[in-house]
Amino acid sequence: MSPPADRLLLVHQAREFVDDILNGVLRLPVEKALDLGTPAGFDRAVAALASRLRRATGRSDLAAVREAIAVLDVNWARTTPEQRRRLVNDALVAASRATAIIPERIQAPLGEAATSVVAATRSHTRQAQGLAIRAEFNALDRRILAHVVRSQTNFVRDEYGRRLDSFSEQARSIVAEGLEAGLGRADIAADLERAARAALVGRAPFYWEVVAGAFIGQGRSFAQMSSYAEAGIDRYRIEAVLDERTTHICRYLHGKTFSVGEALRRFDRLESLERPEDIKRELPWIRERMDAGTGRAVLYVDRGGEQTTLAEVLRSAAGTRDERGEFRATASEATLREVGIGFPPYHGLCRTTTLAVV
Repeated sequence: MSPPADRLLLVHQAREFVDDILNGVLRLPVEKALDLGTPAGFDRAVAALASRLRRATGRSDLAAVREAIAVLDVNWARTTPEQRRRLVNDALVAASRATAIIPERIQAPLGEAATSVVAATRSHTRQAQGLAIRAEFNALDRRILAHVVRSQTNFVRDEYGRRLDSFSEQARSIVAEGLEAGLGRADIAADLERAARAALVGRAPFYWEVVAGAFIGQGRSFAQMSSYAEAGIDRYRIEAVLDERTTHICRYLHGKTFSVGEALRRFDRLESLERPEDIKRELPWIRERMDAGTGRAVLYVDRGGEQTTLAEVLRSAAGTRDERGEFRATASEATLREVGIGFPPYHGLCRTTTLAVV
């Protein structure tokens, strides 16, 4: 193993030590962290789940780098173009064997977290919102548990496939450019290892924060819809956390109301989907871009290349507390429903929640 990989392993072991403290010595398993009634509690829950997911996958990420570089550390100057293509393909296969176990390893943490999310949501809905619902899970709750774990596992599997494809393309370029520049075996191997680390390990820490945030946010929203339906609630209101971290997206949607029945119908459609691309189209995240003509921020969704503009930011309240800002809506409530905007999360690490309209 080359020195950079040694340092990478040391960093991973240090992270494991910190995670051991969070999850072991301090006795803070993710179930105990799921206080979803406050922004701070939501953030703690996300951090705890992300920690467990990193622990479940970190060694496989490192193993994928080692396996790929073991195949690619050759004297490239003595290879033919066909041999180079075969070596890169072999490296991709070796790395994919190391990451193939990852979807299975995250199912236990996700399953436990899903149960805790639904339980915490039902408890908060009963106590804080005063809705008359039972404490135990209903049939829809159990469907929600299965769906969020299955769909998130598919998203992770899809992401690792993209990472491997990206590294494969980079590896081909690195070898070709290295040979053209007259680089030796050691220099090309070092460049390949850096590319492998960037593709398979470097993006991992923040990635698991985003996964955990999306997983908990979506599980909470689904469970809220289940509770609202059980309590006979027809509509719900979007409730953003209006602080310095709040995006234009959540400020715009804050206070808008939607139909519980439509949300449940959307869940029925989502439950039947398997491919991540189909799920993203049915429940897209909102994006933001600057309009070149006006210089103002514009909120939009992209569903398979088809863009729909939702609003223009007339006065930004970004970085402030307890203020929404001003927006010019460019999409009706019907359009919001049509493009899949109804319940959070609306973007990565979205903390927005919902409240029953009674």
